[in-house]
Amino acid sequence: HSTMIFRFTAAAFVLAATTSTCAAFSTNLSNPHAAIKQPSTSSSLYMGPPSDPSAPISDLFGEGSRKYRRTVYTHNEWVKHRSSDRFVNNISTLIYSGIYKNVGKEVFATTSVAVFVWAWNTLVGGYEDFSGVMHDPLISSKIAAAIGLPLTIFTALSPSLGLLLVFRTNTSYNRWDEARKFWGLNINHTRDLNRMATAWYGNDSSPDSLSAPKQTAEIDPAEREHLLGQVSLLTWAFVRSMKRHLSPPDEDEEDYIAELKSRLTPEQSDAIISATHRPNRALFDLSVAIEKLPMHFMRKNEINKNLSIFEDTLGGCERLLSSPVPLFYSRHTARFISVWLLFLPFALYGQFGDSWNHVTMIPATALISLFLFGIEELATQLEEPFTILPMQGFCDKIGANCNEIVTWAGQDVYKMPEELMEHLESPELNTESNLDLIEESDDEEKSDVEDKIQEMEMESDDEAENDINVEDDTSSEMTSSDLEMESDLVEESDDEVEDDVEDKLPEME
Repeated sequence: HSTMIFRFTAAAFVLAATTSTCAAFSTNLSNPHAAIKQPSTSSSLYMGPPSDPSAPISDLFGEGSRKYRRTVYTHNEWVKHRSSDRFVNNISTLIYSGIYKNVGKEVFATTSVAVFVWAWNTLVGGYEDFSGVMHDPLISSKIAAAIGLPLTIFTALSPSLGLLLVFRTNTSYNRWDEARKFWGLNINHTRDLNRMATAWYGNDSSPDSLSAPKQTAEIDPAEREHLLGQVSLLTWAFVRSMKRHLSPPDEDEEDYIAELKSRLTPEQSDAIISATHRPNRALFDLSVAIEKLPMHFMRKNEINKNLSIFEDTLGGCERLLSSPVPLFYSRHTARFISVWLLFLPFALYGQFGDSWNHVTMIPATALISLFLFGIEELATQLEEPFTILPMQGFCDKIGANCNEIVTWAGQDVYKMPEELMEHLESPELNTESNLDLIEESDDEEKSDVEDKIQEMEMESDDEAENDINVEDDTSSEMTSSDLEMESDLVEESDDEVEDDVEDKLPEME
């Protein structure tokens, strides 16, 4: 009896230890707390798990943890990223990984199957105690036999599973990369827009003109500050509205409304907030602000090209948000990997025969499941990129850059020399069309061309007169009607010569 009690006690101890190990990856669904909404800050660049120990468990993994993955690297982060201690640090923080906690239920399921296979085969196939003595099976029956599968099945399916996971992760990363590039275009062209608006303010000359810049009127510094300030603010309002458009409503709605009302006028903020499509409304207001700037219309057209790029980036982000990777592909990959891992313990039991009672098959199954499910989880987390992109940080950066650029108005560093200004303002260079700009060398070439044309005309006239004289000598008996016809032919020949000369004149010029 004491031997039987020892056997059952040992088996129960191993099962309890294994179950507690598996439970470490499970999700605590009993906690009713929702994710705590983070207050709006000047820059949402925090990385890693919440530093507040009172934060709910929902902030440690799942949707609540996505806001802690909005990474923006500076030099210090890159130094830490390529540190020689990175391998030790990554392994030491394995149990804190949000990715692994997200797949806790899946890992728990596959590990439970492994525990069942191990326990059943131990009961029906015999076991070895701690002293190394083999004992008879606890269940002796003709229908009770050890269970298992050949490993060849899983070996044959491994390449297919690898291809599915590689394509899944590559596609998801490309979506994240595309979204990041769209926001990079927003950052670049917001700077470009405000730079051109500031530099061209009050310039009424065409961008292609070679003449001196024309000033629309006497520039009022206060009016210039107001108009350029509106361009800067509405540029920020567009990207902030785009960020809100791509974010969950419960995370950003209150902060978005508060920020707009604190920076814009009540009329402007209410018009954008009440719009059905807020980024479009903000972009329209920005177009109106650009139209009010005193400058040549062709310069405004150049500035408005940036707004067309904003429409493209907005449309591209909406496409990524509304169109996931085809669901049948994602579902097939998830089913493939789930079935593959759930049946894997049946094939691994015989492969771990050298360990004590095959027990190492259980943690091996847990690790394999953790890493393979983790790959699929990475792809799922990257597939929707906007809640892990630091869009608030992008918006703050754009607002600060635009505000700085418009303050440079009136700070012209280069002043054109007076001699060059007089040369550009000379009547020879400033015609009504600004197209017939002729230098002194061109004038000389033109006079040479005119001399050659006159010589050609004189030669053609002499040839025509010689022809008439010859005809008069040889045909003195021609009638008056014939003479008139001959005269008409001569005039036509003169006209043709003049036409040829006129055609060659532009080519020679």
